[in-house]
Amino acid sequence: MEETSSPALAATAAVLANDARASMLLLMLDGRAWTLTELSRGTGIARSSASEHADKLLDSGLAEEVRQGRHRYLRLAGTQAAALVESLASFSGRVRPAKQSLDAQHRDRAIREARTCYRHLAGKLGVALADGMRARGFLESDFSLAPPGRAWLESLGIDLPVHPRRPLTRPCLDWTERRDHVAGLAAEMLLDTLKHRAWIESLPSSTRAVRLTSAGEENLASILQQDLPRHAPIPRSAPA
Repeated sequence: MEETSSPALAATAAVLANDARASMLLLMLDGRAWTLTELSRGTGIARSSASEHADKLLDSGLAEEVRQGRHRYLRLAGTQAAALVESLASFSGRVRPAKQSLDAQHRDRAIREARTCYRHLAGKLGVALADGMRARGFLESDFSLAPPGRAWLESLGIDLPVHPRRPLTRPCLDWTERRDHVAGLAAEMLLDTLKHRAWIESLPSSTRAVRLTSAGEENLASILQQDLPRHAPIPRSAPA
């Protein structure tokens, strides 16, 4: 035992070392606030169990509670908690396969093609965007934002802060592609802009999967520099 003070790393690891709580954190990577009922359905556990797990996530500081009237919501406790979950997801060498049902396979393919990773773009589309930005000189070799990249983002109407409190851009290892996509404040603002311009759209019956629209393909063609597969519609059925 060390005589000096030290972080309670084992305590935090113990909170994460539970499949239900880990699944809840992965669900919350979409950046939304979730009800306990939604979390219980998304993880396939009883609502009472979800409530117990939620309390442990709150006590650990990984999640935060939002109350609106009598309703209780849970969401990730900011970008630091999201970065921790993202890092652990990409660090893990094992991936649990999707269920064999056609519905689950459709959802799995959609998540791998394009999804939101907390507040930025991930999946094959996110990595392609990062590749294109680097090829165009918008990102430096360390993924910091280069002047041409700032000019491109501003041309899209994105008003970047002059003195940001956190990195505008940074690499984030994609757990499905095993390569870096772009995270950071500018990446979050870009995602909002892509949604506002309807260059990407959310897929039905999914919380994180998105797809590139025809307008998005046309306007981002010079950045993406590759053909990306278009998604088939996801069946409108209950979540697996």
